[in-house]
Amino acid sequence: MKKPSIALLFLFSSILLWGWSQGLPRRPSAKAVSQQESKPLTADTPKTTVLGNAFIAPKDWSITVDGPATILRAPEGDSKLALVDVVADRPEAALAAAWQVYKPAAKWPVKVRHDLPDKDGWSRRSVYEYLTSPNEKRGVAALVSYSGSTWTVVIEDMDDRVAEKRGSQVDLVLGRLLPKGYRRESFAGKTANTLDAARIADLQRFIEAGRKVLRVPGVAFGLIQNGKVVFGDGFGIKELGSDEKPTGDTLFMVASNTKAMTTLLLAKLVDEQRIRWQTPVITLFPGFRLGDAETTRNVLVKHLICACTGMPRQDLEWIFEYGNITPETSLALLATMQPTSRFGELFQYSNLMAAAAGYIGGYIIYPQMELGVAYDRAMQSYVFDPLAMNATTFDFHRALASNHATAHSPNVDGGLAKAMTAINDAIIPLRPAGGAWSSVADMLKYVTMELAEGKLPDGQTYISKEALLERRAPQVYIGKDESYGMGLSVDSTYGVPVVHHGGDLVGYHSDMMWLPQHKVGAVILTNGDPGWLLRDAIRRKLLEVLFDGHPEASADMNAEAQNFYSSLAADRKLLTIPADAKETAKLAKRYNNSSLGEIAVGTSGPATTFDFGEWKSEVATRKNPDGTVSFITTAPGAMGFEFTVGSGPRRTLTIRDAQHEYVFEER
Repeated sequence: MKKPSIALLFLFSSILLWGWSQGLPRRPSAKAVSQQESKPLTADTPKTTVLGNAFIAPKDWSITVDGPATILRAPEGDSKLALVDVVADRPEAALAAAWQVYKPAAKWPVKVRHDLPDKDGWSRRSVYEYLTSPNEKRGVAALVSYSGSTWTVVIEDMDDRVAEKRGSQVDLVLGRLLPKGYRRESFAGKTANTLDAARIADLQRFIEAGRKVLRVPGVAFGLIQNGKVVFGDGFGIKELGSDEKPTGDTLFMVASNTKAMTTLLLAKLVDEQRIRWQTPVITLFPGFRLGDAETTRNVLVKHLICACTGMPRQDLEWIFEYGNITPETSLALLATMQPTSRFGELFQYSNLMAAAAGYIGGYIIYPQMELGVAYDRAMQSYVFDPLAMNATTFDFHRALASNHATAHSPNVDGGLAKAMTAINDAIIPLRPAGGAWSSVADMLKYVTMELAEGKLPDGQTYISKEALLERRAPQVYIGKDESYGMGLSVDSTYGVPVVHHGGDLVGYHSDMMWLPQHKVGAVILTNGDPGWLLRDAIRRKLLEVLFDGHPEASADMNAEAQNFYSSLAADRKLLTIPADAKETAKLAKRYNNSSLGEIAVGTSGPATTFDFGEWKSEVATRKNPDGTVSFITTAPGAMGFEFTVGSGPRRTLTIRDAQHEYVFEER
């Protein structure tokens, strides 16, 4: 979903002319440029920009060197990354010069600029977000960085479908774009510090500061080292309007952290020799179907949960229509889907595939039961009970009746509000992908078992080491330094493998992480957007505390907080709230889409609402640069669903995710 936006006027100044006066080689002739265009690469390949800055070019992309610009073209042809080396006196001039060589006729205005802290040898860093119209189906951004005496400008100019599909390859380029001769900090070979009172206090201060700057109401955090819990408590408040603090026993939705527990269930079945990771799924569950028979036959158990089969996200169908979805029909949705890349080629995340993994695991154990009941019972008997995770549950009523944290999200003006949690109910029929409620205390029990390589605290073997660790083996890569296994990622950016997985639902963001080589683990649970920024930052902060690393995490988090709220403010300026009455008057009263259901358009005083059946929201209007009009949801937690008004003879509204388009037609 694109965020609300509006056209801004931005005038580039000091456009530089290329030549020897700038200390750069003259721009090659058209003939020379043509000769420098590469064939598609046959493997990920280390390369350098014109002035020697290192990066990795992805497999199947082609490269053109055009004067100071190194331009990477995606296989689809309509999406590019331009890496441009520039001599200039300020970032705006560097940016203008880069556009002049890459695409001088480009007219996209800048929506917002973000300043970033120094990192990886780069200084004076800024990100520019450009304003595009939804019907362009395109994202445009630029990163400007300085090193030595020159600037390097990265222009990302990509079709939305390609950007999502090939996001891991973009990460490959940007994650290893380093100044000439620079080596990133590494903790390889170092011994982790003991998490004593002073170091734990440092982490506590970081979390409390992050919670405040991000405007997240509550956080629960836990630490384990050498098999012992060394910290487990909460910060802030469980709910807006209350002064009650979360604790290590407070329940939060852990969202996609559920996936790792689901694959633990499958690993237990592997250990019992009831399945193998290489077993064809259709032999275990004959009703399993993907878009065609050949694809279906090739899906193995590991493919259900590896994010490596090329199945794209297709989340809108269950977010908008979850009232009509059951575990059985969630599997039926898969029969409408086809991979958009080859098995093992690209990281593409599919909640529907992960849900199928859990339901098929439950079916193997309890084949006579309804799929959801079978999964719930299997998880209780195979995972939660043996690990003494006594509070962890898929029962929303039980969770909400107990010690739990309430979800929060910014409102359209950036103020803190309770979030619309109806959207979180959408995960119930897909709960193996993200429907668990848990606490820091329970999640630390899970992490303890992972660190003990399958042993329980009393020394008994819960699961074999081989079956457990196979889930961490790389199935597909996210950039150069992070791989995805089966419901778990392994990140070695700083030379030390960190196994982890994040989780995100409306108002709930979490992560669990552990360093197998150092017997250290952590869990963080938050009850507010943008809590994902805190859970990402804590991974770096933990490494700094354990290995006396350069202090980067605080500056990164503060900048991300500033950028999040400045983007929100920039989006707000583009909106008309209440929605423009003239545009509302042109709408039909009802719309329908075969996949996403109905929209009932209503008014309450000056406000216009879209009612989707399962949930509803007030909407704002925005006029796009191409003259089209969009209606955009504004409810806290459901902000940013964009419906573009069609221009044909029949009244329509169109909503898109990155790889799908859904047209609602007037009933």
